[in-house]
Amino acid sequence: MTAADDRAHMNAALALARRGLGDTWPNPAVGCVLVRDGRVVGRGWTQSGGRPHAETEALARAGATAKGATAYVTLEPCSHQGKTPPCADALVVAGVARVVIATRDPDARVDGKGVAKLQAAGIVVDEGLEGEAATALNAGFFSRVSRKRPLFALKTATTLDGRIALASGESRWITGEDARHAVQVLRAGYDAILVGSGTAVIDNPGLECRLAGYTGRPKVRVVLDRRLRITAAQDLIKTANITPTWVVTSADSAKARGAALEASGAVVIVVPADGDARAFARAAAQELAARGLTRVLIEGGGQLAASFLGDDMIDEVAWFRGARLFGGDARPAVGNLNLTKLTEALRFHPNWRLAFGEDTLDLYQRRATH
Repeated sequence: MTAADDRAHMNAALALARRGLGDTWPNPAVGCVLVRDGRVVGRGWTQSGGRPHAETEALARAGATAKGATAYVTLEPCSHQGKTPPCADALVVAGVARVVIATRDPDARVDGKGVAKLQAAGIVVDEGLEGEAATALNAGFFSRVSRKRPLFALKTATTLDGRIALASGESRWITGEDARHAVQVLRAGYDAILVGSGTAVIDNPGLECRLAGYTGRPKVRVVLDRRLRITAAQDLIKTANITPTWVVTSADSAKARGAALEASGAVVIVVPADGDARAFARAAAQELAARGLTRVLIEGGGQLAASFLGDDMIDEVAWFRGARLFGGDARPAVGNLNLTKLTEALRFHPNWRLAFGEDTLDLYQRRATH
């Protein structure tokens, strides 16, 4: 097997892993390709809900031909007994000769132990091939493990001058149909969609993933509602018994009005009320991670965006722009950040730009603070 062959097979495994993004939480999205005598004999990726794992799927497809094969896995095979047997054990039992791993699993139950188990069985293990790409792919899982919060992406649709609505609140539609379809594609890759109470009450959104052909789990709909403004009259609550809906609020608010929401099927999550909006957002982020979320798409509104941006919790930005102007009296996409120096400005690295007729989508990644 040449270095070029190794890279090609690992890239194929990464492509398989991407199929699971937004649908494998709390587990990572992993891909596995089994190759024997230059021929692919098995492929697999982590299935909906995180089980079965990628290696299990690939080994099942390969059957007896897995013996003597090379396994290309985008994340270190698990070595602990969870709801499924360890994948490292499955690879050993199948008799694979070599395992190529893109990156290690940072989970303390695995980190290095899967590699050690494979090596103890006499299997050749190579690490680091396409490691940067594999780490980026599972940035949400890594964030949940290391930072105790999900990866947060801010999605906004604005005018050229960065406005999300007229002063009256009217906002439909700033972008065209093709751009709105792209939003559904974007939603498919995240575990949950998060909005603030203002968006939930005023816009009354559904927040479903309406992508044709999507067969994964419904996206968790999260409302950050410190004062519990949302009521059972909102569409999010009316459908909470069908689509998972979490309302994050403070203890004082929950005592007064939370029972009605829970009776409709919503999950009311109470976090400490101490501190400002940023502290509330931080506490909510930790609670979402504790409940298994790895990738969360924030869709509104301006004050919510400012809370997460101001606390340096936005990792990615998906910025849709419609070719129109609303002017200074319209509502901004981001509320006050209270910056006093230009050097305090948050910086993002542009990844790529897509065009949808008159509309554009710019994708950015957070730059490290220096």
